[in-house]
Amino acid sequence: MHAPLMLDPDQARTRLTELTVVDVRTPGEYASGHVPGALNVPLDRLDRAVPALREAAASGTLLLVCQSGNRSAGARTRLADQGIAAYDLDGGTSGWAARGHVLERPAGGPAKPAWAMDRQVRLVAGSLVLLGLALGLLIHPAFQLLAAGVAGGLVFSALTNTCGMALMLSRLPYNRGSACAVDLEATLTRLRQGAGSGSVPDSGSGPDSGSGRGPVPGA
Repeated sequence: MHAPLMLDPDQARTRLTELTVVDVRTPGEYASGHVPGALNVPLDRLDRAVPALREAAASGTLLLVCQSGNRSAGARTRLADQGIAAYDLDGGTSGWAARGHVLERPAGGPAKPAWAMDRQVRLVAGSLVLLGLALGLLIHPAFQLLAAGVAGGLVFSALTNTCGMALMLSRLPYNRGSACAVDLEATLTRLRQGAGSGSVPDSGSGPDSGSGRGPVPGA
């Protein structure tokens, strides 16, 4: 049995120079702060990036990152189905920041941090449930089916570890604003070239462990 393909934030920081870090959040979330050197491949564009990710994994070690670890775990499963092995960052970017490690923000990024996708989903789902209940009480009981539908969707999301609402929200303009737009082709080129994270910023953690690329996990 293989050990879980997971790195905690301290382990990831120690090995940062040998990892190719791929952030699967929306461009807005990525621009709000990401693991230093991470390349942004939004989850809804992951299939387009599979060939480049395959090349990157063949020459080094992939580390997938999201906000809390849920989306990156789903991305890891999707890549595993394509025969591409990758590590997942335990706790995601939130866990990285909680350990006191530096977040990198691109020049020209938004002054106000974007809401994390799970927070956006909670807001929209909760609002739809309240709307359905209110309309059911004030207009017609049939509107309560809206609340039931949202509840069913959340149960399905938990059972399958997917979230259709998150995918829809990721396409909205405030998650894809021009200030944080991703040049996916440039990112794919860097992946094919085996771009890693480079230097490790000081954040009070342990020493670096070298600059060579490690083996592909699970190989």
